[in-house]
Amino acid sequence: MPKSIIRIGPAGWSYKDWEGIVYPKKPGKTFDPLEYLAEFFNTIEINSSFYRPPTPSTTKSWAKRVSANEEFAFTAKLHRLFTHERGKATKKDEKEFRAGMNVLAKAGRLGALLLQFPWSFKNTPDDRIYLARLLERFSDYPLVLEVRHSSWNTPEVYEWLAERGAGICNIDQPVFAKSIRPAALTTSPIGYVRLHGRNYQNWFRDKAPSHERYNYLYSLDELDPWLVRIKEVSKQTRETYVVTNNHFRGQGVVNAIEIKAALDEETQPAPEPLFKVYPRLSESATASEPGESGKLFE
Repeated sequence: MPKSIIRIGPAGWSYKDWEGIVYPKKPGKTFDPLEYLAEFFNTIEINSSFYRPPTPSTTKSWAKRVSANEEFAFTAKLHRLFTHERGKATKKDEKEFRAGMNVLAKAGRLGALLLQFPWSFKNTPDDRIYLARLLERFSDYPLVLEVRHSSWNTPEVYEWLAERGAGICNIDQPVFAKSIRPAALTTSPIGYVRLHGRNYQNWFRDKAPSHERYNYLYSLDELDPWLVRIKEVSKQTRETYVVTNNHFRGQGVVNAIEIKAALDEETQPAPEPLFKVYPRLSESATASEPGESGKLFE
């Protein structure tokens, strides 16, 4: 098997709390955060598709804005109607979701479609039937499954996914009694690693603001075992996606750069504002102003 491509990047790019931390405080009217991040990363996970289907004009714009980076491929989360509100999705909902995704796919910019299920989705007969139908429904896309309950952690499940050509997402999350634990599994040519942070205090707290769940900065020591897992996953796949979802205050951007630096064994360019907030980044990266990294992937 040819050497796997490892794509590393954050989950999302449009966060108010990134202003002055990831992005310049006063960037100017021509500043494009997506185009800017594509100077540093060769993937970004689309989070907004979980809440609303992007229109074809929107995804066409996204593809154009990352076009300077030939290696770039998005991943996208399937709309929550299919994973968190099961039974509510209509044919119209599917058509609307597909319309935007198909633009990315035809442009060669859709690396994977992530089916992210909540912890409450368990390996029961009914849920297995639902999952089988959903995998079949979207089988024309490169699919990756994320489950968080340990009942899915069986050889039979992984064999079943491999038979259907669906990948499995290896996640880092606050581990409770029945939580999926860190692993380096592969069930398709697409490998996927997703780091959520380890904010135990707010992970399951009902009244916690959504951003607080992902308020966590991994230490370099905490990332080390994941470097080993990423390498192991990449040995078994054609392409591997590593997504840092601990997005609050740009912490996922910091960790994504640190992971890339460790895997490449060389310092990486990084957004200049990050260094003031996270001075440890100077161990892994050098500061870059907007536009300076435009030739990074040429």
